[in-house]
Amino acid sequence: MFDRKKIEEGVKLILEGIGESLDRPGIKDTPQRIARMFEEIFKGLLPPDDDLLKCIKGETHDEMVLIRNIPFYSICEHHLLPFFGFAHIAYIPDGKIVGLSELPKALDYLAKRPQVQERLTSQLANLLMEKLKPKGCMIVIEAEHLCMSMRGIKKPGAKTVTSAVRGIFRKSQATRQEALELLNRKEE
Repeated sequence: MFDRKKIEEGVKLILEGIGESLDRPGIKDTPQRIARMFEEIFKGLLPPDDDLLKCIKGETHDEMVLIRNIPFYSICEHHLLPFFGFAHIAYIPDGKIVGLSELPKALDYLAKRPQVQERLTSQLANLLMEKLKPKGCMIVIEAEHLCMSMRGIKKPGAKTVTSAVRGIFRKSQATRQEALELLNRKEE
């Protein structure tokens, strides 16, 4: 799906547009490097390598599962600059569970495309609900956006926090509060 030659030509135009010489040693191979990098950081535009959120056969559970501080990187679709931070994923199974690595794998897949944080948060919650059919899920993502840190308003360190709650997390204040307490719990 990726057209390396087209990406390389686009990068050459950008470099020329900012006044760089395409013959300068440090710049000479940049178009090819960018094309290879784009194949990696936009891999989420392709179909996933294998099924996302595969359930563990024969295992059941009906208590909250929460993974916090999952690092991720994505690219803002408005300025093509990175945003990065941590995601926190909680769900209450209705029997089906997944291996713990499946949740960060799903996050990475959805993050590896031109994205906005709000959509990423909702897409991950919707995917969990669709694939696992849990009693509910809660996704909280906090990220720094380089489009806000290094350009425009120039506020490095500012974090954007988004959340998506589905099912019992939306209906039950006590369930939502339990997840938030676990999420905010200090390391001992």
